[in-house]
Amino acid sequence: MTISLRTPGVDGLAPLVVKLGEWQSDDGPVQLHPGDLGWFWRFGVDRAANAIRVWERDGELLAIGMLDEPDLLRVAYSPDALQDEELNHRLFDDCRDPERGVLIEGKVYVEAPMDALVQELFTKDGWIQDDPWQPLRHPLTEGLEQSALTIEVIGPETASERTALQRASFDGSTFTDERWHAMAAGTAYAAARCLVGRDEQGTVVAGVTVWSAGEGKPGLLEPMGVHRDYRGRGYGEAITRAAAAALRDLGASTAFVNTPSSNIGAVATYQAAGFEPLAEVRDQYRPA
Repeated sequence: MTISLRTPGVDGLAPLVVKLGEWQSDDGPVQLHPGDLGWFWRFGVDRAANAIRVWERDGELLAIGMLDEPDLLRVAYSPDALQDEELNHRLFDDCRDPERGVLIEGKVYVEAPMDALVQELFTKDGWIQDDPWQPLRHPLTEGLEQSALTIEVIGPETASERTALQRASFDGSTFTDERWHAMAAGTAYAAARCLVGRDEQGTVVAGVTVWSAGEGKPGLLEPMGVHRDYRGRGYGEAITRAAAAALRDLGASTAFVNTPSSNIGAVATYQAAGFEPLAEVRDQYRPA
């Protein structure tokens, strides 16, 4: 048996959302979540399909990769395949050779589970660890109450409030109403929610999107933002608590978020909302 690489196409996306959910575990490695694919879906279903690579052996799906950018591949593994030598060597070779249609030439990045064998292969080949990211997880057992904001679930008629908040929270954001509707039409969004928080004057000051991976699986916050004119008032903590509560209501076992370790403010906000830091994770990159 040999490992094959393919791009699944639009019709193949829905089964991959399910598989990514099945691979999530509170005891397993931090890795690509169905919500990551769901958030990418805002660019349209065709672009989402074109960004996916899957590795299989004899019809068995072993790894799923998503090109967040042409130079950044994020990979999830089947729990039994983290140390599979044939898979890891094939994935390593595919990432090294631009002719194989995974990563481009020059400086490129790969995000893979820290305990996957491919990490060792990249290191031996001279790849370098990038700056650390801080995963955090909430147990969803307590500490979900908040009183600073009035929380609303966004639907098609109110999408503009969510997209406007995103643009007011992140410099350079390109999140538009059209992209919200593209995201909401995706398979992953069937188990997701967009929330906004209003202050006492009724102004939308914070927002978040939460993604379920299925009953009893860890859910994801991606993304969370506070309007740049309303920071420093506890709204980030409040919307994060609301997000965790929404994931609990969706049946999640825990709530998970990932942010650059250098973003000290974000890390502090998540911890204030009851999230506990896990071991840091790092991409590896090949210098240009």
